Formats: sequence, structure tokens, C-alpha cells
Amino acid sequence: MRTQRRLDRLSRALMHTQPDLTVVLENIHDPHNVSAILRTCDAVGIRKISLLYTEEKFPKIGKKSSASANKWIESAKFKSVSECYEFLKSEGFQIAASVVGEESDSLYELNLRNRIALVFGNEHRGVSAEAASSADVVFQVPMLGMVQSLNVSVACAISLYECLRQRMKSGDYEKQKIGEAEFKQRLDQWLKK
Repeated sequence: MRTQRRLDRLSRALMHTQPDLTVVLENIHDPHNVSAILRTCDAVGIRKISLLYTEEKFPKIGKKSSASANKWIESAKFKSVSECYEFLKSEGFQIAASVVGEESDSLYELNLRNRIALVFGNEHRGVSAEAASSADVVFQVPMLGMVQSLNVSVACAISLYECLRQRMKSGDYEKQKIGEAEFKQRLDQWLKK
């Protein structure tokens, strides 16, 4: 249905698209976590993510649990870290892997306004050693309590909202980052959904 209200809402979401921000989900087991992450990606303007599954099966994502965010976000599937990272590097992304450890930078020390891909790992194993060592930087969300990890969807949400905060502060959301041709093409596609 093509009402002016729907057209305005879709146009506003596309206007805030951040093509220079993406997420890599490595072997995340629980599809509810993947769905929660997709909802956060949509909320901050991410339109493309990478699903990196070397051990787990690619997740089935339901419309209900993702609040239909999966229909607004494209996902590329990869079966190896090298394949995924080579693709991201060819697109000009810096790769930052979320790793709890003394060698990790604080999330709040990173410049998240640059072209960046944030990598989040399995609920039990975290980011793989290969994904961590091949990343440009490793970071963590600071934690001061007894528990040394957050749920992966929570860690991702905190990280993406720090991206949003930095980008809003610098006015990145006030300018359209995708070209007119892509904007019109996506709008036409979205109007059919």
C-alpha cells in the first residue's frame, strides 16, 4: 500500500541509512539473539550485515521475533573468516572484533564514525581466535561487576548505540549517505514489501 505516511516513513529510514557501518555475526546459535540484533541494526540505520557461520547452521529468523527487521536488512552469508574479512576489506571496512580481555580497547575509545564492521561471536565461545587475530582491532564493552560477559544481543546494542551517539553528535545522520539512484531503487523495493 502506497500512502503518503508510509512513503515518508520509508524515505526517512533510507535517509538515515549508514552504508559505512555493518555487523558480522559469527556462529551465533540462538535465532532470538540474531533477531534482537537485527532489530537494533535497523534502529541505527544498518541495511546490510554478514552472517559468518563456520560451525553452527545459518539461523532461521522469524518475522515475529525480529519484528520484521529481517525484511529491511540484507544479509550476506560466509563460511570462512578469510572469505568474510576479504569481502569487508574490499569494501573498505575496518574490522573490530568484540573480545573480552586485557588486550582489548574500550568501546568508548574507538572512532566509530569511520567505515567499520563490528564482529560479535557465539554466546558460549565468543569470537573465534581466527576472527579476533585477523581483525584490525579488538574491543570490549567495559564491565565493572562480577559477571564478565553480556548477552551478545545486549553487547551489540550497546556498541551500535555508541556508534549512533558518535555519528549523531557529528551530524552524520543529517546527511544522506546513499546516492539518489540507490535511494530510489531501495524505496521502490521497500514499497513492494
